[in-house]
Amino acid sequence: MHLPEQVIAITGGGRGLGLAIACELADHGARIALIDVEQAILQSGLDALRARGATECRGFLCNVASEAEVEATFKAISEQFGQLNGLINNAGILRDGRLIKVNERGELLDKMSLAQWQAVIDVNLTGVFLAGREAAATMAATASRGVIINISSVSRAGNFGQTNYSAAKAGVVAMTTAWAKELAPLGIRSCAIAPGFIATEMVASMNQAALDKMAAIIPAGRLGTPEEIASMARFIFENEYLNGRVFEVDGGIRL
Repeated sequence: MHLPEQVIAITGGGRGLGLAIACELADHGARIALIDVEQAILQSGLDALRARGATECRGFLCNVASEAEVEATFKAISEQFGQLNGLINNAGILRDGRLIKVNERGELLDKMSLAQWQAVIDVNLTGVFLAGREAAATMAATASRGVIINISSVSRAGNFGQTNYSAAKAGVVAMTTAWAKELAPLGIRSCAIAPGFIATEMVASMNQAALDKMAAIIPAGRLGTPEEIASMARFIFENEYLNGRVFEVDGGIRL
C-alpha cells in the first residue's frame, strides 16, 4: 500500500505508541483519524501532528469498549473521509495484579478482582474486536483495500502479575489470524505487532534503577523506542504480501 492519501484510524492515538505511529504514517502522506477516550489527550495528539505539518488529521472521541461509540465513530470517519484504508488497534490499559496472593502460611491475602479482569478484557480484547469489526465493515462498504494492525505484546505468552493483560493480548493474536483468513477476499490484510519493553511516557517515568534492571534482561541492552514500533507498522502497510503474521519487536527478549 502506498501511504499518500490513505486514511488510517488509530485507537489510543493521542499519546505513546499510538501517536508515534500516527506521526510516522502522517509523515509519509497518510490522512489520520485519531481516536482516543480523553479529550485533552486527543487534542494534544492532534496538535503534535499538525505541528509536524500534517493537515489531514481529525480527532474522534471514543471509548473502544462501547459498541455504540465505536459504531458511531467509524460511521463519522466514513462520512468525513469517504474511505478507510487502515486501522491501528492500539488502545489498551493495565490493571496488573497476581491471581492470588498468600502469606507464608498459605492464607489468602488478596486476589485479582473480577473488576480488574473485566476492565482489561473490555478495552484490550473487546475493544480490539469492535474497532476491527467496524473498520472492516467500513472498508467493505467504501470498497477500500485496507490493513488492520493489532497491537499485541510479548506478554501474550504469559507474564507474571498480568493474567488479564496476557490473556487479552493472546486473544488479539488469535483474532488477527482469523481476520487474515476471513478478510483476504475483500482485499483487507490483518497483522499484529508484539512490542517488548518500549520507552513510552509511562515507562520513562519509572526510577532509573528499575529501568536499568529492565534493560539488563533484554539482549539488545536497551528499551525499544516508540519510533521503532511505528516503523514496523509502516513496513506492514507498505508490504502487500504480509498477512496473518505477528511481528515481535522486542530487542530479542523472547529468543
